[in-house]
Amino acid sequence: MVVVESDLLTPDPAIVVIPLLSDYPAARQLNPVIVHDGQSLVLATRLIGAVRRPALRRVGRVADQGDRIIRAIDVLISGV
Repeated sequence: MVVVESDLLTPDPAIVVIPLLSDYPAARQLNPVIVHDGQSLVLATRLIGAVRRPALRRVGRVADQGDRIIRAIDVLISGV
């Protein structure tokens, strides 16, 4: 999962995430392929949701691919 909630928000018991899946259909703008630790995973943008913070543990960062992630959220929300 990729945490997509801003660090500027005050902490809440839940945090907004988008799953990274290996077997999800990739639509170029909506579901970009994200590379993490040498593995290509599809950002399942339509499955965006919230999970409880204690259920997560950090295993890496994909901030260098943030533009593609933000673009996918824009496509989901506004269609452009």
